[in-house]
Amino acid sequence: MSEQVFNKPKVELHVHLDGAFRVQTIMDIAKRRGIRLPADTTEEMAEYIILQKPATLTEFIGKFAVYMHVIAGDREAIKRIAYEFVEDKAKEGVIYIEVRYSPHLMANTQVDPIPWNQEVGDVSPDEVVQLVNQGLSEGERAFNIKARSILCCMRHMPSWSMEVVELCKKYRKEGVVGIDLAGDESLNCEAQTGHTQAYEEALRCGIHRTVHAGEVGPPSVVQEAVEVLKAERIGHGYRTIEDQNLYKKLLAQNMHFELCPVSSKLTGACDPDFTKHPIIRFRKDRANYSLNTDDPLIFNSTLQLDYSTVQDYMGFTEEEFKRLNINSAQSCFLPDKEKMDLLHKLYEAYGMVQDTAF
Repeated sequence: MSEQVFNKPKVELHVHLDGAFRVQTIMDIAKRRGIRLPADTTEEMAEYIILQKPATLTEFIGKFAVYMHVIAGDREAIKRIAYEFVEDKAKEGVIYIEVRYSPHLMANTQVDPIPWNQEVGDVSPDEVVQLVNQGLSEGERAFNIKARSILCCMRHMPSWSMEVVELCKKYRKEGVVGIDLAGDESLNCEAQTGHTQAYEEALRCGIHRTVHAGEVGPPSVVQEAVEVLKAERIGHGYRTIEDQNLYKKLLAQNMHFELCPVSSKLTGACDPDFTKHPIIRFRKDRANYSLNTDDPLIFNSTLQLDYSTVQDYMGFTEEEFKRLNINSAQSCFLPDKEKMDLLHKLYEAYGMVQDTAF
């Protein structure tokens, strides 16, 4: 595969902070904290973490348990992984990134249950957000990239969701731009009032909303995300095309889909044959979507791999890469003035006139 596919400024909207650590950082922090790992070298540890071949979403989610206990509950670690994340994205040519995570899954106090079998400590979800904000903003200054964050509710933990939206409100001037719902799509939101109430509050307060839906779940999950949770963007959404009425309706609404090609193969969300991927349909229909890495640590991937994959197997061209990045910027969760500045940078870098009809 060619090394430099679309070597121009890019926007990424769907990547999980806790799926984007450096393996070396996990090793360093485990050593400092005296935590035993299943491997002694970075290479061996990577073997435990990386999904080598298509699996199930359940197997994928199991990978987090291999290393999350190393980072969670440690202030220095949480700030460091946020800073390094920005550095890694800057190297990939990303000029604007929205990174998402669950504050509760990196905390060890004021969270029930305490995740990853940690001992009770003193790092709350609120402090996790502060630490990530610090790491991101230091990374922004060091690497000349704009980084914002999205806080995740977890489908299996509706009791956390109201706190997540409160953290979005509290830190909206310090880099938090939206709320997300991640996790097992088989858990119906209407039966879990915690999520619905949190999203109603987000809507009331003008907090931007995205939802993981239609990755492995049926189109009805996408419909629920749009109609019940009032999502402005859909995380993944591949299965939407199985319901043509819903798909056409969302195309007409210019709904933004956060697509993750390499991820969708390795989690078993889509046919492993990339030439049969639903993204081809999105491209042909000139849908509004972005290309994203999702969890680059677990997939051993970079944004470059996603771009080269869609170029090699799905007929993507330089023009389509420009179009999708402009759509990504238009669909990002920045305030209007910052969004216009971002769009201006892209148009300039792409040698395009800004009022082009996209």
